[in-house]
Amino acid sequence: MAQSLAKILVHIVFSTKGRVPSINLSIEPELHAYMATVLRRLESLALEIGGSDDHVHVLCSLGRKVSVADLIKELKHSSSGWIKSKGGEYRSFYWQGGYAAFSIGESGVAACRTYIRNQRVRHRKVSFQDELRALLSRYRVEFDERYVWD
Repeated sequence: MAQSLAKILVHIVFSTKGRVPSINLSIEPELHAYMATVLRRLESLALEIGGSDDHVHVLCSLGRKVSVADLIKELKHSSSGWIKSKGGEYRSFYWQGGYAAFSIGESGVAACRTYIRNQRVRHRKVSFQDELRALLSRYRVEFDERYVWD
C-alpha cells in the first residue's frame, strides 16, 4: 500500500494536580479551544473536549505521526503554560503527572461525545476518582490505587 492511512480515536482523561478545582467556567471555553489548537498542531483532530473544575476529557483522532504519550505530554505542557499566562489566580496551575487513554471505535463516538459534554452535570453527584475508577473498570484496565492519584 503506497499511502499511509489511519483513524485512531482516543478518549483521554487527566486531572489537575491534587484535583485542585482550578478550571472554572470563566476559563474553561478558552482552555478547551486552546487545547484543540494544540491538537491541530499535532495533526490530531479534537472531536470533543470537556470536563469539570478538576479534570478534562478529550476525544480526538490521533495523528499518524504522534504517539498517545507524546500527544498528551505536549497537550498538558502547552495548556499548563497557557493557563498560567491568564493571571495570578492560575500561577500555581499544574496537571497531574499521569493520564488515562482509551481507544474508541467509530460506533462509540456519539456516546463518548455526549458523555464528555455532560461532565459538569455528572460531577454534581460523582467524584472524579469514582468516575475514573468506573472508566478503568469499563475498559478493563488494571490499576493500583496507590499509583493513580497525585
